[in-house]
Amino acid sequence: MICIKLPHTDFEVSEIAFGAWAIVGGFNWGPQDEKDSIDALRTAYEMGINFFDTAELYGKGASENLIYKALGEVRDKIIVATKIKPDDFAFEDVKRATEERLKALKTDQLDLLQLHWPNPKIPVEETMGALEELKKEGKIRAFGVSNFGKEDLSEAFKYTDEISSNQLPYNLIWRVIEYEVLPECKNRHVPILCYSPIMQGLLTGKFSDPAEVPDDRARTRHFSSKRGQTRHGEAGCEKETFETLKKIKTIADQIGKPMVEVSIAWLMAQPTVGSVIVGGRNAEQVKKNVKAADLKLDDDVLKQLNQATQPLKEQLGKNPDLWEGESRIR
Repeated sequence: MICIKLPHTDFEVSEIAFGAWAIVGGFNWGPQDEKDSIDALRTAYEMGINFFDTAELYGKGASENLIYKALGEVRDKIIVATKIKPDDFAFEDVKRATEERLKALKTDQLDLLQLHWPNPKIPVEETMGALEELKKEGKIRAFGVSNFGKEDLSEAFKYTDEISSNQLPYNLIWRVIEYEVLPECKNRHVPILCYSPIMQGLLTGKFSDPAEVPDDRARTRHFSSKRGQTRHGEAGCEKETFETLKKIKTIADQIGKPMVEVSIAWLMAQPTVGSVIVGGRNAEQVKKNVKAADLKLDDDVLKQLNQATQPLKEQLGKNPDLWEGESRIR
């Protein structure tokens, strides 16, 4: 497993990270056995993953607790990234929320503390000031952001130059960040931590028709607003999405690799990508996903994938919010 050094840090992270949301179950994940969750975490570590991404909002701290339970004995060998929610971005709230995250992870220092979403109601100067102070105090080793757009980043950089990462949704059928957000990250030397790399299963090839996708996985702007759990109010682009998925599968079949591995490998080949956050609800899922680290796509295959997914990228437009018609990402 290749590791990269995040800017403004003294540590390196694996190019594939373990996303620790699904292991708590609930939400749209369904029931989850704790033994499977612990096995998934330990298998990820054994296969070379040293980077684990979690958040307060993932089971109200349950995800963080599981990471400690599974990997507490190797705490000095792993990098844990967690997040605080936007309601806690005022100066004193950042400090309090950080203490809570330290307790949940049973550690005396957080490796990477991230802001889960932008909050324009709280001055970013206040939030960044708290993060810089926490870093000086040794409570956090580094800080990053999540779901920050071009303007969000530009504003944050007025008050700090130490942002180590920006966590964003990015995959073959969600390339919208390439219009404005990715170039801004590149200009600012902020690596992207990619979440939803297989688009909640769409890029595994398990669904052949929009009707097969359950409503709790059909909340994005790819799907019609007639779907029960959408919030965007748009027509969606279901036909174009599934035509694109077929093209991706054809390319994957031509090189004899599973669609999921090709999708993750494509991400790892993109400029400015630092790490790809991949989930796994049990050890077997982790083993399948980690195989993508060994797959290097040649230039011709990358070009084919880019061409196959370009029309959908254009159809979705420049709004970088995966779920809302009126973007929360500036």
